[in-house]
Amino acid sequence: EALPYSLTGAQRRTIAEIAADLAAPHPMHRLLQGDVGAGKTVVAVATMLAGVQGGRQAALMAPTEVLAEQHAVGVRSLLAGVSVPDPGNLFGDRPLRVELLTNRVTGADRKDVLAGLAGGTVDIVIGTHALIQDAVDFDDLGVVVVDEQHRFGVEQRAALRSKSASGAVPDMLVMTATPIPRTAAMTVYGDLDVSVLDELPPGRTPITTMWANGPLLETGVWADVREQVAAGRQAYVVCPLIGESEKLEVASAEETFERLAADELAGLRLGLLHGRLTPSEKEATMDAFRQGDLDVLVATTVIEVGVDVPNATAMVILDADRFGIAQLHQLRGRVGRGAHASTCWLVTQEQHEGNARVEALVATTDGFELAEVCLLYTSDAADDRSKGWG
Repeated sequence: EALPYSLTGAQRRTIAEIAADLAAPHPMHRLLQGDVGAGKTVVAVATMLAGVQGGRQAALMAPTEVLAEQHAVGVRSLLAGVSVPDPGNLFGDRPLRVELLTNRVTGADRKDVLAGLAGGTVDIVIGTHALIQDAVDFDDLGVVVVDEQHRFGVEQRAALRSKSASGAVPDMLVMTATPIPRTAAMTVYGDLDVSVLDELPPGRTPITTMWANGPLLETGVWADVREQVAAGRQAYVVCPLIGESEKLEVASAEETFERLAADELAGLRLGLLHGRLTPSEKEATMDAFRQGDLDVLVATTVIEVGVDVPNATAMVILDADRFGIAQLHQLRGRVGRGAHASTCWLVTQEQHEGNARVEALVATTDGFELAEVCLLYTSDAADDRSKGWG
């Protein structure tokens, strides 16, 4: 009732499937796959709340600090004002406690979170690999959610599951926004029950995808970015590498940032985000972009998963033919998250013979359809697995 929107039919169905699992005598082991923007986070929150309602703790593990911090902000906002029973409290209940644990959380703050996990006063913790470090112990971990599960190994997922002092095996939900063909899901995840979010929430705007094949068409890309920024919107520019490489003639984030600031996007407020920045630098840049203090974010694929800025309506992917289908689809999903129409530009060197991968992205925004396309091209599928295909 507190949600500012209605759940989709797919979300209601999936939450019911999970609720049935949680009520069963054996631990849940379920895979939730949903296309980019299908609303997996709300399903994860409902799952964790069910654990908390049962008097136990819940944990959500994400692959990057940027995503974990974003989840923490979103979940805290969603659950503001929610209380949990507390017999030791004079009023009979206390506010639900949601904490963040990443390597950026240090000193007294870290000790406080660790004590709360061990003592049972932290209800929901959201974090990165920091959750499976030796110093982390839970009083009674009941539900584990792993986001972008293909970024974690089996042992890492098992390590989090074994953290509860109570000895009970927690229920586990693993999530992915990288759609997996049904045949592949049955082969790779035969030990998991599978739920599918196959319905996008109302209000999601369609994304128009265009191929800028060569430098002449690329000129129009920057004109479009300027136009969208002039209208009050924001844009991403994604590059395959952080620094220049003598071996690969591809755009690097640093070189691209300097070129765009001096030339095509001169006068706009540009930010740079890549894996070599310190955690505090990444967070400061991401915060500035979320708050609208930056017009354009030039980045590597650190923004690939989960980053949600509704005002961003333009995605430019340079050297798009260097990415796999799944990665291109994930990156495209960073736009189209608000009320305004969005555009994704796939920029390549001039190609005269076409490009099946890029053309597939232009043809459809359906991730499950793209997953099937990827299976059709055996060499393409192998290539995609090396570039982030689940």
